[in-house]
Amino acid sequence: MDPSRPELPRERRRPQPRGTGPGPGAGYDRDPERAGMLNARIAIVATIVVGQLWGLTVALNRFFEGMSVALLVAFEALSFVAALGVWLAAPGER
Repeated sequence: MDPSRPELPRERRRPQPRGTGPGPGAGYDRDPERAGMLNARIAIVATIVVGQLWGLTVALNRFFEGMSVALLVAFEALSFVAALGVWLAAPGER
């Protein structure tokens, strides 16, 4: 502290900033029920996406070999509808 400036009484001192950024607990959800629901939705959608990628890979392989891909295209459409259903079934948080 500067010796030429008298020290202010404790009541009149300004609080000194100690750091920047979010406060304690920022970055994760503290409600375990909501966090569990979000984790379940993420797992369901991740499974659907992996299934879609697998179906697309198999469909492209069959297409380039000259085979029918109608059943796999139907699988892709059904997977898309399932992902859309999961998104629409979510509570109104958007």
